[in-house]
Amino acid sequence: MKRRVAVILLFGVLAGACAVAAETFNIDPMHSTVGFSVVHLVINTVHGKFTEFNGTLEVDGNTLLSAKGTIQTKSVDTGTPPRDKDLRSPNFFDVEKYPTITFQSKRAEKRGGETVVVGDFTMHGVTKELALPFKLSGPITDPWGNKRVGFHAETKLSRKDYGLTYSKTLETGGLVVGDEIGIEINAEATRAK
Repeated sequence: MKRRVAVILLFGVLAGACAVAAETFNIDPMHSTVGFSVVHLVINTVHGKFTEFNGTLEVDGNTLLSAKGTIQTKSVDTGTPPRDKDLRSPNFFDVEKYPTITFQSKRAEKRGGETVVVGDFTMHGVTKELALPFKLSGPITDPWGNKRVGFHAETKLSRKDYGLTYSKTLETGGLVVGDEIGIEINAEATRAK
């Protein structure tokens, strides 16, 4: 009986130690970018970004346990105001009806030589499971005593899968706006206080 109690206590201590080891990091928007790219007129790639976003990473040592983020669609920025106005319209993001894009992870796993975070990605009112290959850097302590991690992720998705179908067909058969969207996230996150 004493041995059983000792084992239960040991598991309790280990579970407590594991719970303490996991830390939450908040995305630092001043040192982070959420960007995208899409082929335009079949001959060029246009790049853009979102300027308003937030998110958190839960990290144990140098292992990502979970990730979540929210993007404000009205903050889309391609450097061209008329194009940005069109992207905010019902032709594309329809920011009045769909003000956010969100990601909530369910798990992180190895796939071949990559580590991916798998979660629910919601855009334009449609939620689909998305596997996001990523690299986690750090943790490090910055010169001001803050603990930080770096997060880099890239993937591609079909905008049509999320109901973003607007485009026009060229006389050659290509599309004015391509279907495949490249996503790139470069983020720094600071340990929550």
